[in-house]
Amino acid sequence: MAVDVLSRNNVTVLGRGQRPLIMAHGFGCDQKMWRFVTPAFEADYRLILFDYVGFGKSDLAAYDPQRYSQLQGYAEDVLEICGALKLEQAIFVGHSVSSMIGLLAAIAVPERFAQLVMIGPSPCYINEDGYIGGFERQDIDQMLDIMEKNYMGWAHFLAPVVMQNADRPQLTQELEESFCSTDPTVAIQFAKTTFYGDNRRDLALAPVPSLILQCREDAIAPVEVGHYLHRHLPHSTLTLMEATGHCPHLSHPDETIQHIKTYLEAASLTAYG
Repeated sequence: MAVDVLSRNNVTVLGRGQRPLIMAHGFGCDQKMWRFVTPAFEADYRLILFDYVGFGKSDLAAYDPQRYSQLQGYAEDVLEICGALKLEQAIFVGHSVSSMIGLLAAIAVPERFAQLVMIGPSPCYINEDGYIGGFERQDIDQMLDIMEKNYMGWAHFLAPVVMQNADRPQLTQELEESFCSTDPTVAIQFAKTTFYGDNRRDLALAPVPSLILQCREDAIAPVEVGHYLHRHLPHSTLTLMEATGHCPHLSHPDETIQHIKTYLEAASLTAYG
């Protein structure tokens, strides 16, 4: 079972430390997106990287449309990885939608996790009844319609909006290529699961402390979302970054590393000081 899970999700284990730190990529990406961040943690942590089914070098044959029609299916994969590697009290670092996947996994099996680090998280992307998620529902409908009709054109349009660092076009190009390398059927299903999802009610159930890393300008998860999460996530810390865009671990890795390390060091002092 363990071998099947590790192969299915193309799990990579790095580092010389003992404490497990899981890094989970966002929509349309894979574990390579963490390459600017992982070296800073290899000395002190056991790093676990993986690809969600349908992305990167995961086993596409394992893709189940019914299982992955909800984020809970991806959370189950995370828990199966934790089980295969016998992880306890892990730090889960999730980018974008992976923040909610990590939250669901922690709610289901709290003993697997010690802290959640959420980079550009959002519990709900659609504006509704005074809640600012960043998008009107018709915006999401239109985006998904474009994905279905012209997937490559959608990727070319969305990548610079997500990256939002025009001075480094190579990052935008990398993100676009990552989008384009994904099976469109899988990507569209994951987009629907992500952008139509609403995890606001799950926030109060968070069993472990969390760090919210919010970029000062983010077209996908605006600042209002970061403040909403901070108000509704128990024992959460909100850090407003100088970084712009939705992928600070790529565009601003040094700042991302600094904030994560500062948070984890403070949490360690609180626990053992």
